[in-house]
Amino acid sequence: MNAPASAFSPLEILGRQARQATRQMRTASGAAKSAALLAMADQLQSRRAWLQAENERDLQVAAQRGLEAPLMDRLRLSDKALDTMATGLAQIAAMPDPIGGLSETVIRPNGMRVARMRVPLGVIGIIYESRPNVTIDAAALCLKSGNATILRGGSEAFHSNQALGDIIQAGLQAAGLPPQAVQMVGTTDRAAVGEMVTLTDYIDVIIPRGGKSLITRLAAESRVPLIKHLEGNCHVYVDRAADPDRALDIAINAKTYRYGICGAMETLLVHADIAASWLPRVAARLTELGVELRGCPRAAALMPGSVPATDEDWATEFLAPILAVRVVDTLDEAMEHIARYSSEHTESIVTEDLSAAQRFQREVDSSSVYVNLPTCFSDGFEYGLGAEIGISTNRLHARGPVGLEGLTIQKWVLTGEGQLRG
Repeated sequence: MNAPASAFSPLEILGRQARQATRQMRTASGAAKSAALLAMADQLQSRRAWLQAENERDLQVAAQRGLEAPLMDRLRLSDKALDTMATGLAQIAAMPDPIGGLSETVIRPNGMRVARMRVPLGVIGIIYESRPNVTIDAAALCLKSGNATILRGGSEAFHSNQALGDIIQAGLQAAGLPPQAVQMVGTTDRAAVGEMVTLTDYIDVIIPRGGKSLITRLAAESRVPLIKHLEGNCHVYVDRAADPDRALDIAINAKTYRYGICGAMETLLVHADIAASWLPRVAARLTELGVELRGCPRAAALMPGSVPATDEDWATEFLAPILAVRVVDTLDEAMEHIARYSSEHTESIVTEDLSAAQRFQREVDSSSVYVNLPTCFSDGFEYGLGAEIGISTNRLHARGPVGLEGLTIQKWVLTGEGQLRG
């Protein structure tokens, strides 16, 4: 006998509904999923005034609490923000459907045909902080990849997220898909997060998007597998065989493109053979741009105005105009430094030496490893994946930028003509 609904917590009810929705989402056509996304984009435009009124409720509370200006800006559903969200929905709608694709078929000696088919993960729980645009991005990617999802946004954006949830469910219904395929957690109680990460009967994977404290907490508490990264302590190593001008441009871009992204360079490693001629050039340019430089003794001697680096600096994701700089004697020393301090996010070597480049890409064990590129390219759009749900430093399932394919898995499909195992 089935238990009455009253026997389940509100989150368990969401989980049961999401699990039921996966049956229909698993077989939904690409056309239906794209139609739902385009209907959501239309809803964003036609219900803009209502959305912004709900968003204003959050903004007023945030202002009363003294939320900092940059965070207020991220919270605001401006006309530009809503236009960007609608454009993103249209872009994801236009992407190929990842579900149902088959790998190359292998024919076994007995004639049996073996292949793998791409299928949805199932139910994805996403826990994120204040930016309401994540609600649309996450829902769109999960929907397009055939998953059901339960979204728990930050308390600062509660009214905005609930309104966006209504928009999403209206789009699903317009396309004939179950509205329970995307559900919002209807409470700001932090205990809901703790419960959500234990719902192993209903949720197949949790994706956290937020600061280090949130992800550290979830990593400690979750019984559901996580796709996560804690931080992006990214390195650029300028080799003895680097082109000096190219290296200068790459280092500046890697650090100053945007300070607050996880792909920003946090440590610059420079080979001793070129440090005296090259390091003062890049240091002067970075100082002009307002970057504080923290160097090892050899680096600090070549960077006027810098301060001594501590061991903690090598391990820190600054997310700010601060850069740690170290002079190394060999490629091996650079790779040893990365192995000790890296968060295994993104690392890059600048060199014209093919052998050094190949060794770096083969031996550095991070989710993305570059040659002659700034680390700030660590982004799904730049990889050709389209929108991304996040960047994973996991060693299982998805690693690096997680786009549509990263929200799927493969199952084995075998076909025969009555072969029997002898």
